[in-house]
Amino acid sequence: MTEIEVKKSASGRKLPFMLKIEPRVDDPPKWYSPMLSVVAVIFALLIGALVIWLGGGDPWAAYSHIAKYSFGSVGVLSDTMVKAIPLMLVGLACSVAFRMKLWNIGAEGQFFLGAFGASMVVLLPILPEEAPQWLFIITMIVFGMFFGALWGFIPGFLKARYNVNEIISTLMMNYIAIEWNNYFIYAVWSEGGFQMSRMFQRNAWLPRLSDLGTTFPFFRGLTTHFGLVLALIAAVILWWILAKSQWGYEIRLTGDNPRAAEYAGISIKKNIVLVMMLSGALAGLAGMSEISGVVHRLQGSISPGYGYTGIIIAWLAKLNPLAVILASILFGALILAGREVQPAGIPTLIQGVIMVSLIASDYFLRNRVSVVRREGRSEERRVGK
Repeated sequence: MTEIEVKKSASGRKLPFMLKIEPRVDDPPKWYSPMLSVVAVIFALLIGALVIWLGGGDPWAAYSHIAKYSFGSVGVLSDTMVKAIPLMLVGLACSVAFRMKLWNIGAEGQFFLGAFGASMVVLLPILPEEAPQWLFIITMIVFGMFFGALWGFIPGFLKARYNVNEIISTLMMNYIAIEWNNYFIYAVWSEGGFQMSRMFQRNAWLPRLSDLGTTFPFFRGLTTHFGLVLALIAAVILWWILAKSQWGYEIRLTGDNPRAAEYAGISIKKNIVLVMMLSGALAGLAGMSEISGVVHRLQGSISPGYGYTGIIIAWLAKLNPLAVILASILFGALILAGREVQPAGIPTLIQGVIMVSLIASDYFLRNRVSVVRREGRSEERRVGK
């Protein structure tokens, strides 16, 4: 237990109150962890406002501008959802790995390999150019998830077999994945020597709301694509796996108490590999949705750091797959509005402060902070939590 004096009075005498910090012996209330996430976001917004003010700007006007250009109309909301879709999938990828305390920092590389696998279907080609759209999409989903899962299998196997630190291995594999893609972008599949492949034919594009514009004029110009449906389905399935299935129980138990899991006969090594593959497959699906729904060609600049932002989203959502959807929309808005705000680094600064605040908030999940009276131990009473 730690006791901290709050402050002294003007006369130098100690006030009759002090802070008491003690480890929690029971779990905090269910509302406590989400509240800390909300506080982290508010704190980050306040820090961003301070930086804007110090730079001579108007914080209220800046944030109003962000809200307007992220949620101010159906059109910009549609654009926000486009940015949120890959974040949803990489956030889910990080959540399932982190739930087992596997620190997958490689969602960025798995994203790029998923984009590569999906592109193979068109550029190799795996299917003839005149194949129907539904067949192209299903095949691209399978290949994207397969290559993402493959990129998750390698560090998972190294962790399970040789106890290689997955933070280092997944981080290093990000660079390998990017350079692997670059080889094909700059050489094998380069269009006329440019740093990109040829444009995919239309039947290899994910359907967009704007495709319905002829029948439903309301949808004209809306860029949200079918990847949103894929992300929502993935979130529901992952929630069911973690909350309702036997495998989800094994994942949660291994993350909370590996010794108990081993004593219960759970194969930890097998689950390490399987969870890393599932995590990689979800990140690979994010790469597929971006390459087929937005970019429509393989090129280097397909991610502004989606894989790393997914780490923040997973922590903000407290590893809850359904909450990942909401957190991703918030970060999609920050990414979209980043081009509208000066200084341009404010949205990135807010993301970073949110991450630091979330890490710091874990201290309050593990410890109870109270204000107690100084006079007499028998008279101490708890003033706050």
